[in-house]
Amino acid sequence: MTSKATGREPLSPVSHVADSHDLIRVHGARENNLKNVSIELPKRRLTVFTGVSGSGKSSLVFSTIAAESQRLINETYSAFVQGFMPTLARPEVDVLEGLTTAIIIDQQRMGVDPRSTVGTATDANAMLRILFSRLGKPHIGSPQAFSFNVASISGAGAVTVERAGQTVKERRSFSITGGMCPRCEGRGSVTDIDLSQLYDDSKSLNEGALTIPGYKAGGWNYRLYTASGFVDPDKPIGKYTKRELHDFLYREPTRMKIEGINMTYEGLIPRVQKSMLSKDKEAMQPHIRAFVERAVTFTTCPDCGGTRLSEAARSSKIKGISIADACAMQISDLAEWVRGLAEPSVAPLLAALRHTLDSFVEIGLGYLSLDRPSGTLSGGEAQRTKMIRQLGSSLTDVTYVFDEPTVGLHPHDIQRMNELLLRLRDKGNTVLVVEHKPETIAIADHVVDLGPGAGTAGGTICFEGTVEKLRASGTITGRHLDDRAALKEKVRTPTGKLEIRGARTHNLRDVDVDIPLGVLVVVTGVAGSGKSSLIHGSVSGRDGVVSIDQGAIRGSRRSNPATYTGLLDPIRAAFAKANGVKPALFSANSEGACPTCNGAGVVYTDLAMMAGVATVCEECEGKRFQASVLEYHLGGRDISEVLAMPVTEAEEFFGAGEARTPAAHAILGRLADVGLGYLKLGQPLTTLSGGERQRLKLATHLAEKGGVYVLDEPTTGLHLADVQHLLGLLDRLVDSGRSVIVIEHHQAVMAHADWIIDLGPGAGHDGGRVVFEGTPADLVAARSTLTGEHLAAYVGTSD
Repeated sequence: MTSKATGREPLSPVSHVADSHDLIRVHGARENNLKNVSIELPKRRLTVFTGVSGSGKSSLVFSTIAAESQRLINETYSAFVQGFMPTLARPEVDVLEGLTTAIIIDQQRMGVDPRSTVGTATDANAMLRILFSRLGKPHIGSPQAFSFNVASISGAGAVTVERAGQTVKERRSFSITGGMCPRCEGRGSVTDIDLSQLYDDSKSLNEGALTIPGYKAGGWNYRLYTASGFVDPDKPIGKYTKRELHDFLYREPTRMKIEGINMTYEGLIPRVQKSMLSKDKEAMQPHIRAFVERAVTFTTCPDCGGTRLSEAARSSKIKGISIADACAMQISDLAEWVRGLAEPSVAPLLAALRHTLDSFVEIGLGYLSLDRPSGTLSGGEAQRTKMIRQLGSSLTDVTYVFDEPTVGLHPHDIQRMNELLLRLRDKGNTVLVVEHKPETIAIADHVVDLGPGAGTAGGTICFEGTVEKLRASGTITGRHLDDRAALKEKVRTPTGKLEIRGARTHNLRDVDVDIPLGVLVVVTGVAGSGKSSLIHGSVSGRDGVVSIDQGAIRGSRRSNPATYTGLLDPIRAAFAKANGVKPALFSANSEGACPTCNGAGVVYTDLAMMAGVATVCEECEGKRFQASVLEYHLGGRDISEVLAMPVTEAEEFFGAGEARTPAAHAILGRLADVGLGYLKLGQPLTTLSGGERQRLKLATHLAEKGGVYVLDEPTTGLHLADVQHLLGLLDRLVDSGRSVIVIEHHQAVMAHADWIIDLGPGAGHDGGRVVFEGTPADLVAARSTLTGEHLAAYVGTSD
């Protein structure tokens, strides 16, 4: 008798072979500092990776597991498509099994392109443009007519075409209607040059009127103007005729003979714009950067009012709202407005737009606006903006990889982020998180602790298991997991105050506040409450203020801690002096470079759409220098041996004896101060973790002369054990007579403060006010704000 198959037949108790693949297996991982790591990770669970900064967490999660998943996905495309994609090399690992599609949500700040906004980065603008092109009155054109990245252009002319063996000339014309404001070209602001910073108009050229760096009297830059014949060099600039002033400032390039030499004369303003203003500010020498910051003023474009859009794009409206108004709204308000549009003809578009805007609110970014430049988002805001695409996705069985998702989040917001991570897991996804905050470690199903130290002292698995077992494990993370900083018994007395009056940047509401000087001040508040707006908008630009923001340091594999901090200059000079040769010989980017690999230490072979192969240079054996350069010694070491030293060893080496170099010793001392004693001087910047880069940047800024230091979330990327180290450094800075202002969410830093300024009470237009100022003990006692409640819970104050 045959049995009829029913729709729901019970599964056999013997498990299916397909269900056995419930682990991601890693065997023999050697990427960066990993020491032959082998591990099995459970799928469809939340695994948190912990360990001190530089212990190898990112090397295992991002550079090995996620990188191989992406490489394998790329290989499924045709060779033609792969030719357009970035080529990825296979990570240094023996076996990787059980991988699923990886979606990486990292901390990389979004591009600083002035035309990139929150709206363009999340596709919300693209949907709004379609909406306005369909429903906007008057109708002005396609979605391009509402884009501030598309200029309006038109043209006409004759074209020659071959048709049926004959050459035919035809007249063609075209026109594109774009939404770009023609005055500011879609940037929203226009630059003006402050002429008083270029010259002193009461003096003549011969009296040294020009005040631009590099324009010294007698130099070629100066003689170009004094000997041009267009102006009288003995006449004060303020008395020039209209014609003379035009020739001096704006004349187009003109070939002429000056003092018998053929040269191109050009007005002062276009010349300065080409030579200084078109360059990346970060790459400039400090004195030139200071000049550019003084001379160039950014003002809101008078034609578009900062909206970046043309008049036509602003004239088309839906229910009295233009696309410029919609983008300027707080996203939570915009979501409400979109909900009120009931138009069946664009129903699918409205549903998608509503979902995107609601995702912003759900993830805690409802206080942003779509016209906010993406370069102004903090690291945490940028990361959460990237998460928006994943919320509500129907995909399951994928691996989500997060790099410190709690960066920039107040303890109040961390709870919401934890719920999102658990929701992604509960849909049947594998969630891998690199994290330092105990609140997120606590929700893990599985914890992997790397270490025991950083750099060469790390790269091994110290522990794997549950959070309870981690607490009892005796590892650095286990020991520090329940650390709670106590409130200071005695706070320092301020030596003065820094006044802020009527601050209105972004969402601030005419804030008046006095920041005490000579003490450690911590500025707190939920994400979006106005902390960065207050400090960066009203304090950072002042004289004597050294501002250290969250911007990641950029660098190629040719950059290393020695080049980034300026340490290589005194080292090269010391080698040159000891051997009686040129300093340029001791640079792998200059004359001393190995000719075979051009000082890279490796030779790259490009294999088109396949991953390129890098092999250690046979000529210099990876040392990057010519053999003749390595014959010169200082204190018994050659330059390649010095660059292979860790910071602590180098500090000793340059501190005494024949190699004593005070300038190098001072920089090495600062690197050791920020806890980077284990870094090798010549280690490429591309191999450093986020926390290491943050501290390298801090060490560089410590050299700057200033009375007030502003630090924006310095605990980013730091392990619980490293935070204690940072607090010691902040104390030393204050005790040396400096004032330190820290924008921070970490409760250990708040508890350690002398004075707290808390902003809020909420985010966006629910924030922007000072809700508390006083000592941490007063904040805990009052419990009048969200920060006060969380800090009280953290320090364990009983009711």
